[in-house]
Amino acid sequence: MLLELKNVSKSYDDNEVLKNIDIEIEQGKFYTLLGPSGCGKTTILRLIAGFEKLTSGDIVFEGADITQINAEKRNVNTVFQDYALFPHLNVYENVAFGLKLKKVAKNIIDEKVSKILKLVRLEGFERRHIDEMSGGQKQRVAIARALINEPKILLLDEPLSALDLKLRTDMQYELRELQQELGITFIFVTHDQEEALAMSDWIYVINEGEVVQSGTPVDIYDEPINHFVADFIGESNIVDGVMKEDYLVEFNGKEFECLDGGMRANEAVEVVIRPEDLDIVAEGAGQVDVRVDMVLFRGVHYEMSCYDNLGHEWLVHSTKHVESNEIIGLDFEPEDIHIMRFNETEEAFDKRIEEYANEE
Repeated sequence: MLLELKNVSKSYDDNEVLKNIDIEIEQGKFYTLLGPSGCGKTTILRLIAGFEKLTSGDIVFEGADITQINAEKRNVNTVFQDYALFPHLNVYENVAFGLKLKKVAKNIIDEKVSKILKLVRLEGFERRHIDEMSGGQKQRVAIARALINEPKILLLDEPLSALDLKLRTDMQYELRELQQELGITFIFVTHDQEEALAMSDWIYVINEGEVVQSGTPVDIYDEPINHFVADFIGESNIVDGVMKEDYLVEFNGKEFECLDGGMRANEAVEVVIRPEDLDIVAEGAGQVDVRVDMVLFRGVHYEMSCYDNLGHEWLVHSTKHVESNEIIGLDFEPEDIHIMRFNETEEAFDKRIEEYANEE
């Protein structure tokens, strides 16, 4: 394991911002710390970098405890949200700054700067002043300055947040391609769910200073552990239900087959169905009938807000166009239904699934 955070907590006076965080980071993968503003994800990044001292717990890097090691002696580099570039220096001088501090020979600096600027597609920009660069170019300069020190881990604190949508999407592709080409471990902080799902090998979902779920993007999206994750990651239809028995759940006054088990008979649960998993059919031909309230065109699909006769709202994503006030049927398959226990933790979820598998 390249990096481990073991039972890490952080408090400022009486305010506990991180609570018993456990994180494992392997070599060469793209990790994302995902959560709403103020959840503690940037604090985790600052603890890894050594900019903050933890209150309790340990940080282990390549098998050695670095909890008390100063920031400059840790083999990690950080790309900040505002890039923290020197405006009075040109591109070459910004990128070379760290090597000059280490008194590296000029010919070696020249060689390394040339190589890293080519890597981030800024070859020929060496003498360009920072205030003459676009947002995307500044971001690449910041990445080049961090990468030239050949860190084992690159920490990125919401580096795309200031970019417009088109440039942000382009930079997502570039960052992911760069990480895969270099084989360096990236730890990326964002509150943007789509960004996290698109770029990551592994996601840690953070809420109120705790890791609430971790897994691959597919795991996180298809198998949210609790209401917070289901609601925060993408868009969801979440309704109350009752788990009648394994593979059978009741909601909206009807019983439906599903693929979940391992819960108590007649246990109250929450049922999740993603908007894109709902198929529009004729009235009476699906699992539930709804009246279309509002239709928005989102470019790749229509987004529809609908209501059933019980007053439940259903969000539907479809390439089919329907009109407001039209009554339609919504159809879905057992594999489209995901069952959640109320406020189940990741640890409890993993234990339940393991026990259920053993019983099977």
